[in-house]
Amino acid sequence: MSIRLIGLLVLLLILPILGNAANTPCSGSKGGIARCDGPLFLCNDGSISRSKRDCSAEHRGSATTLRATGNVASDCPCGSGTLCTGPRGGQYCMTRSGTKSYRRK
Repeated sequence: MSIRLIGLLVLLLILPILGNAANTPCSGSKGGIARCDGPLFLCNDGSISRSKRDCSAEHRGSATTLRATGNVASDCPCGSGTLCTGPRGGQYCMTRSGTKSYRRK
């Protein structure tokens, strides 16, 4: 019975630690937050985060406003404040590696 009690105590001590683990914008392989691009989080790997949170609201001082342009990919690198619009209406920017990083709807 003491083994069960010890197991229960260990579980009760671990649960609060697990509850604090949460994803943050640009976590994992994206390398963290580089800066805000209007309401979007610009990650260190050059892509934009799919987070629903508003970067400019959390990090004051970002006055960049996003504006949608045509669909010329060279006109909308990530971090420039401009987004391209794809053929089906999705908005994206081009990362440094040349891939599209789409804005979450």
